[in-house]
Amino acid sequence: MSTPSETNECPVGNLAGFKAYAKHDILSGFLVFLIALPLCLGISLASGYPAIAGIFTAMIGGLVATFLSNSELTIKGPAAGLIVIALACVTEFGYTGGQDPEKDFQAYRLALGVGVAAGVVQILFGVFRTGVLGELFPNSAIHGLLASIGIIIISKQFPIMMGLHPDGAPLELLARIPSFIINMNPRVGLIGVVSLLIVVSYVWIKNPKLKRIPAPMMMLFITVPLGMFLGIGEAGTYTFGSQVFDLGEKFLVNVPKNMLNAVTFPDFSGLTSDTGIRYVVLFALIGSLESLLSAKAVDEIDPWRRKTDMDRDMLAVGLGNTLSAFIGGLPMISEIVRSKANIDNGARTRFANFFHGLFLLVCVALIPSVINHIPLASLGALLVFTGYRLASPKEFLHIWHLGKDQFIIFISTIIGVLATDLLKGIAIGIVVNLIIHVINGVPFRSFFSLNAEVEIDDDKSATIHIKDSAIFCTWIPLRKQLHGYLKEGRQVTLDLTQTKLVDHTVMSNISDWEKEYKENGLELTIQGLDLHKPMTESDISTHKKKEGEEE
Repeated sequence: MSTPSETNECPVGNLAGFKAYAKHDILSGFLVFLIALPLCLGISLASGYPAIAGIFTAMIGGLVATFLSNSELTIKGPAAGLIVIALACVTEFGYTGGQDPEKDFQAYRLALGVGVAAGVVQILFGVFRTGVLGELFPNSAIHGLLASIGIIIISKQFPIMMGLHPDGAPLELLARIPSFIINMNPRVGLIGVVSLLIVVSYVWIKNPKLKRIPAPMMMLFITVPLGMFLGIGEAGTYTFGSQVFDLGEKFLVNVPKNMLNAVTFPDFSGLTSDTGIRYVVLFALIGSLESLLSAKAVDEIDPWRRKTDMDRDMLAVGLGNTLSAFIGGLPMISEIVRSKANIDNGARTRFANFFHGLFLLVCVALIPSVINHIPLASLGALLVFTGYRLASPKEFLHIWHLGKDQFIIFISTIIGVLATDLLKGIAIGIVVNLIIHVINGVPFRSFFSLNAEVEIDDDKSATIHIKDSAIFCTWIPLRKQLHGYLKEGRQVTLDLTQTKLVDHTVMSNISDWEKEYKENGLELTIQGLDLHKPMTESDISTHKKKEGEEE
């Protein structure tokens, strides 16, 4: 991929950009489509929705949201991180997992009604410029939320990878993994294991030509013919080791031959129920949070360092979600994995997202019969790998290296989510964070307001003197000041001399803003941090005032 220094250009997603960079964006859009197709199908089925629901979402994300957001390299579509919410929503509305198709369809329609309402809430988030709320939550609690989602995905999808469909709570299912391996459907399980080996081993493949084919699509190239050879979609049974196992279409993806027949309109009658209200809040808050975090992460790796207007992007996601749910789709976000692939594949503008949606539309419209040969075990394996990446040992080690305080918050959030639900789980993580701050001597008033004085030195500089503490609760007003002075072109000194504690979330955000100022030819100087002791060797760990330095 050409670098900015090689091209001396900053691609823009307008009509001129569409013409100038079409060859780059079409190629990247096609390669992202190859990744998105199996992921969209897998996420839909794992969520208790029809397989095509995720395709609808990605199509709307590409064909509609592209023109509403200014985020040049994000890919909009369904996300594994929302599987847990979507599945819980349809389950509480009466989803039976295929035992009663009529009840399942009604639960799906009720969930679509929730999706439309959540999309409207996200539109309001964008209109009232609340995109900054994504920075309100403590970092370790967010990482704990994502890790817990990964654990739940693994627990739910591992049995499917083995050709089984048991019910149970996540921890119960994890404990039963040995029994799933022992009791797996051998032919289906073989496909699941082969699929997992392919996606896991792809990181060791060095051949650049081979790696142009994304791992999910390579998986399908191998497992679809293998499934046909083993006859897993043919009605009947077979005997293996004196045990009889089922075969049939229930082990394959099922999408309608005519895409229009799959369009499903929502039922809004569940919105006034406790379930409806709770999941509107969950979809809107967690979906918005994930989307904002992903867009922020993509901005960090954009070769041209372009910045997303988070409020505009939230408006695009909200409108996309409203339309997607209205025709039968899953919730969408700005998705980080596909966005990263989009950058790696040489995308220049937002039209790569458009082309990815267009290729999905063409695929589902023209070759649905090919899609219906995809084994569910392959999609289950792909999601097991996705869940592992969300909850990998590296993530646990990363948080541990930030300090015991952050690890306690991280683990508390995970346990809270697994024991209750996502909303209560992240609330538990936040409460644990506040308790740790109290133990560390943070004044109670710091939980509610930023105690800061601003000194305007001259027309081009300012000093912000922070007192008491700088913690995640009061980051947003501090961020507002930093943003305002950046727009005014001021050099800023952030004086932390009088703070008792600067937590990890603020340290991490300050580090990001130092880069932001530097990129704009300005300097953000941190003063007084030498009076604090970091919890660990990490520069962004929590910093506490050294003993003897108290005033």
